[in-house]
Amino acid sequence: MGNLAVRALRAVLAVVLAGTVFVQVSMAWTLISGNDPEDGSLPLTPLRVIVILGMVAVQVALGCVWRLVGMVRRGTVFSGAAFRYVNGVIGAIVAVALLWFTVTAINAPGQREDPGVTLIMGGIGVAILGVALVVLVLRMLLAQAAQMRAELAEVI
Repeated sequence: MGNLAVRALRAVLAVVLAGTVFVQVSMAWTLISGNDPEDGSLPLTPLRVIVILGMVAVQVALGCVWRLVGMVRRGTVFSGAAFRYVNGVIGAIVAVALLWFTVTAINAPGQREDPGVTLIMGGIGVAILGVALVVLVLRMLLAQAAQMRAELAEVI
């Protein structure tokens, strides 16, 4: 992986991480302080907690991708340590999907007159799980490539 590509990806990851931390701190401050800047009501709502947890899952995925990029740059991505980070990404995506399904369930009673919104939200949750499956397939490809590299090293 080129040096420019590594730097560009790490810059994007850093910006996204800073954004998620900003949102988390803002929402946590609102929960702790007890006053909602929008309407002054009690801010402890399940949706706000879910957003904070979702940001944690995104941050876990960002950290894992950061480490994987470093492994690619060093040429050590075919080691066993890479699988731990890929598993972290898969786990974070599944966690986001479960949080999304929770949001869908919380939102569903308000959508009785228009259940299509709930169906669309459920479809989005299934699509998020589909992304986790794609990453799982890529993990299997990484395992096959690591095995082929080990066999090639034995031949040479």
